[in-house]
Amino acid sequence: MAGLARNFAYGFAEKYLLVLLALASSMLLARILSPAELGVYAIAAVLASLAQVFRDLGTGQLLVLQPVMGQQEQRALLTLSIGTGWALALFMALLAAPLARFYRQPVLAEVLRILALNFLLVPFSAQVTSLLRREMRAAALFRISACYGLTQFAATVGLAVAGLGPCALAWGSFAATAAGCAAAIILRPSGMVWRPALRGARALVRPGGLAVTGNAIDEVGVVAPDLVAGKLLGAEEVAVLGKAQSVLSLFNQAITSAVSPVVFPLFARTAREGGDPVQTYLDAAACITVLSWPFFLLAGLFAPPLVHLLYGPQWQGSVPLIRIMCGAAALYSMFSMVRYLLLATGHIGTQARLDAMAVGGRLLMLAPAGLAGLHWMAAAVALSLLWRSWLVLRVLRRLYGVHAALLLRPMQKSAIVAVAAMLPATAAYLLAGGDGGGQTMLLSGGAAAAVGWGLALWLQQHPLAVFLRRTVLQR
Repeated sequence: MAGLARNFAYGFAEKYLLVLLALASSMLLARILSPAELGVYAIAAVLASLAQVFRDLGTGQLLVLQPVMGQQEQRALLTLSIGTGWALALFMALLAAPLARFYRQPVLAEVLRILALNFLLVPFSAQVTSLLRREMRAAALFRISACYGLTQFAATVGLAVAGLGPCALAWGSFAATAAGCAAAIILRPSGMVWRPALRGARALVRPGGLAVTGNAIDEVGVVAPDLVAGKLLGAEEVAVLGKAQSVLSLFNQAITSAVSPVVFPLFARTAREGGDPVQTYLDAAACITVLSWPFFLLAGLFAPPLVHLLYGPQWQGSVPLIRIMCGAAALYSMFSMVRYLLLATGHIGTQARLDAMAVGGRLLMLAPAGLAGLHWMAAAVALSLLWRSWLVLRVLRRLYGVHAALLLRPMQKSAIVAVAAMLPATAAYLLAGGDGGGQTMLLSGGAAAAVGWGLALWLQQHPLAVFLRRTVLQR
């Protein structure tokens, strides 16, 4: 328990540092760069993220899941990672000009060519971080992420002030990748091999291909709103939608992304040792929802002062979009760990099919919504999250016998905690005059919600409170 708690502590420290740096950078850049400039980089970033999915052919997940990981397997996986990464760098550089013409943004070509440089370095750092994640060495992962995040913050803000526009973000990304790669090489596990080899690579292509197919399809769904808005509406609309989604993604950055590097290896180890990963998932979902449900509901309630604080008054157009999407995001949060459960229990193909159905439905909803405007696009995003939640619930019931009543039972205490947080926060919101309130309303409402949340958590003996108490007592 103490070792697991330390891994979670480092995981949260890692992600909180990155979130704080990204948030500070976003707040500064929103005031330095124009919405159009940020929109150009947003389009480039989502295109790069699509390529990033194919970068290692799923080798990162295989490094965690493989029952035995010897030098031969490491060399084969490194070969696949370097081959796909370098091929994608060339492919992305060649497509930069055609994509810039497609989106009618000439500077997009230069931004994409800079981002393509990342793919030359990432295979080496990714091999290290995957092995460290397999061994659950969260302290080393924290140091690597710290080097990455601090470098990105300093380089991006400095270059933006120097007047490089959207290219500042691209060069900042490359500087961070180089720093993270150097840190990974220094902190690599003992006995790690660097010499690629083809032997054994063929046997890893199929499971790696299934994993990367699912990841690629899922990533298409993630970036689809920005791509559709960029084509049908314009760069400025992409930026407004992106700011709305970035507010809601704060939870994923601060909580889900901090938990998943620990939960995924934990699920895999539980499955390898003959334990019950389904119960582990239910416990994790209970702990996630007690945090996510209050967060998303409060983000919707206090959207105006929150957006003003984070990005400035010129981004208030994102407020109604946040309110449209926050409820669906709260519901889907209970299913956010299912991907790792399926991968850990060997259902990689099922995850890929689930992603295909979910993303197909999202695209069918987004295409006509993009013709109607941003509000309809936000509604399509919300509906697609409901669609995905229903698909995931079907898979849980079919593979593990987890029906809706069984899933919701451990979430009852989370619902009570969410209500206990929202009641005083809503009172503070109404007393401050609703949307007319400012930062004082945000602070008073947040403080009232925190008190209600904490009291309900401890009085109910929620699983998160039990875990925290055991962690403290065992230190």
